[in-house]
Amino acid sequence: MLARLLWAPVCGLAAGGVAWAVLRVGLETADQLSGVIGGVVGLVGLAVSLLTLRSPAPALPPAAGDGEAGGRWVREAAAHASYRAPAVPAPVRGRDSQLADIQQMAAGRDGGGLVVVCGTGGLGKTTLAAQAARQAEEQERAVFWVRWQDDAARLAHDLTRVVKELGLSETRLHDAHSGQAALVDVVWEHLAAVRGWMIVIDNVDTPRSLGPGSEPPGAYRGWVRPDGAGLLLVTTRDGAPDTWGPRARLVPLEPLADDASGRVLRDAAPGAGTAQEAAALGERLGGLPLALETAGRYLANPTSRYRTFTAYRHALATEFGDLVGAEHPQAADPEVARTVVRHTFDLSLTQLHTDGYTLARPALFLLALLAPAPVPRALLTPALLTDATGRTVTAAELDAALARLHQYGLINTPDLPTSDSVAVGQVALHPVVHDVIALTAPPDTDRTRCYIALDAHLTRTVHHTTGAGRAGWPAARLLAAHLPPLLHRTSDADFTTTRELLDSLADTLHDAGAATEEHLLRRCVLDAETQHLGPDHPRTLTSCNNLASALDALGRHREAADLLQRTLADHERVLGPDHPDTLTSCNNLASVMDALGRYQEAADLHRQTLTDRERVLGPDHPRTLTSCSNLASALHALGRHQEAADLLQQTLADHERVLGADHPETLNSRNNFASVLYALGRHQEAADLLQRTLTDYERVLGPDHPRALNSRNNFASVLYALGRHQEAADLHRQTLTDHERVLGPDHPRTLTSCSNLASALHALGRHREAADLHQQTLTDRERVLGPNHPETLMSRNNLAEVRAAAARTQRPQRRRWPWQRTRP
Repeated sequence: MLARLLWAPVCGLAAGGVAWAVLRVGLETADQLSGVIGGVVGLVGLAVSLLTLRSPAPALPPAAGDGEAGGRWVREAAAHASYRAPAVPAPVRGRDSQLADIQQMAAGRDGGGLVVVCGTGGLGKTTLAAQAARQAEEQERAVFWVRWQDDAARLAHDLTRVVKELGLSETRLHDAHSGQAALVDVVWEHLAAVRGWMIVIDNVDTPRSLGPGSEPPGAYRGWVRPDGAGLLLVTTRDGAPDTWGPRARLVPLEPLADDASGRVLRDAAPGAGTAQEAAALGERLGGLPLALETAGRYLANPTSRYRTFTAYRHALATEFGDLVGAEHPQAADPEVARTVVRHTFDLSLTQLHTDGYTLARPALFLLALLAPAPVPRALLTPALLTDATGRTVTAAELDAALARLHQYGLINTPDLPTSDSVAVGQVALHPVVHDVIALTAPPDTDRTRCYIALDAHLTRTVHHTTGAGRAGWPAARLLAAHLPPLLHRTSDADFTTTRELLDSLADTLHDAGAATEEHLLRRCVLDAETQHLGPDHPRTLTSCNNLASALDALGRHREAADLLQRTLADHERVLGPDHPDTLTSCNNLASVMDALGRYQEAADLHRQTLTDRERVLGPDHPRTLTSCSNLASALHALGRHQEAADLLQQTLADHERVLGADHPETLNSRNNFASVLYALGRHQEAADLLQRTLTDYERVLGPDHPRALNSRNNFASVLYALGRHQEAADLHRQTLTDHERVLGPDHPRTLTSCSNLASALHALGRHREAADLHQQTLTDRERVLGPNHPETLMSRNNLAEVRAAAARTQRPQRRRWPWQRTRP
């Protein structure tokens, strides 16, 4: 095109020059002059030809906004139906950010590059690519959709046809066919020169087969390169950066959020229930788009047994295999397998087995036999795989298999949220992957043998974890979810041993302050003991007491109180009022009364328990010292601060003598003593003692332990009393964030942190922020603690005080006119 534009005026100029010469100087002289003009024209033509050779004629699309002309170019360039992108039958939900990223790359300065949409089967990679292709067509780009068929020669044929449609000359193509140039280089030279295109290569499950040759795509010498002036988009299950190289833009897909999952379900079955019910089903299906589409089609069918989101969700507990994990008679066809939840993961596992990772399938099956929760990596040992499969397994083989499962998105490795600086590796399965893989044992794998191996290795891992002290706490949190099924599978002969195993881990979780995980195990043990031993067995009553303590630690004080009242009565009836276990129930009930704001009842019960423990256990027994500390706290809550201080000072000395300065109960006494000093107005003494206690808590228990957070809250309150309001506000804000993360937003201690932060903001003059926070705290306390709890009443009073202060600061000041003087 450039040659035509330049050559036409040059030729016109030459012809005009010759005609002028004939008229002006005659034929002979004109003949001589025409030779000169011809030479000049020849030189100009040579220049034009060189310029043309340096700039191949690209089939550039018209600029955006050219309307019908641009549309015609797109339709002509991508006219073959076999290269047309698939239709997107329903709105694409929850992928706005990924689509925006792809669109931004296509519209960038370079207008191209390599995008790799990756993730395990069923996440909607093809749907996302199809939607991106639709958007590219709307922007008048030429879109070509190529289906990878595990055949590099077929891919070469497809891409050659694409570049021919984009204007590649037959001469240049002949160079490739005659061996003067490599076909792949010819194709990419042209793709680098032409703008306005988008090519999708869908379902590249075997990246190393892309060719030419056996190099990985990331070498950028094959059919997949980032060098185009348009956008090349690849969808794949292989999300390893090493596979695709440093210049590829990876777009890993995650499961959809609950609200987006609910919208997908409601798009398919709008009459099946509310948005909340749809979101609940979406959560159960783990946000996996393929599972959501399967459920949506089922619910939209008028002949289905279940027609609502809720009914379908409940049915999954017993009919998962029929509803989501159903087999398909044509599953051998890969294209069919991709559309069926049960079979889509088999494509990846089959490929891994073909590639030599024969442990991938049995390792994934073992993980699926455990609970649908993260598994500590330390449990997955070569010995476990050896016992489960009957073949000798090496550490290198297992590591390689797990790495490839992770690379294909079949497992993930979430980080444990902890600041304990104790690293714990873990492996997790998507809930639908977990349920589907568990349906069918791999060939030559015995399910019973696998369970026996798992139970034995779980037992060993728990023993190792409980014996590791604080270093074992992170692993204990992960193991908790996998032990209840172990107790359910145990025989009557082994029941006591297995129950003690769960109790041991629950005790470790209690020490770690992991109340949620502890509660899970305590509930499981109590249910099993009630069934095996009966409700009045002393072990059953002990488990009742332990469960109540876990409920109390979770902030569920009313439930804990109800259970403890029944347990105390049963203990007195079965064991007698002076039995140590009875006194433990009495102590725990008193502590819960204190948490409920019933301070006088708590004090009376603590005093009775202290007297009985001194008589039964002796004055130096650790449980007696605990009763002393608890009674002092109850007196403190009643405003009898000096009595509490005297009792705590003695108790602290006894704790240090009996248990040592670093024992958690000693630190608890020191924390309580500092709180009483604060109440007595001895703020600097309280600050010094709390700062030391907080340091020791963080060293002994870790910075995220609930007791450490409580101590930090108290230290911030003392800073507030010392007038160091900004420091107090900063520390309260940090503590509130940590309380929300560790204990949850509704825990009473979290609400205390919220209230204290509001008070610190009030002292800084930030009344509006303080009022909003006090209002939120009041609402939450009314819901969690009740409208008449002392802390709820305190929140109501704090809110009124802050609102009054805010009103005073917003009241307009009376203007002083120039003739008015202010008195000195």
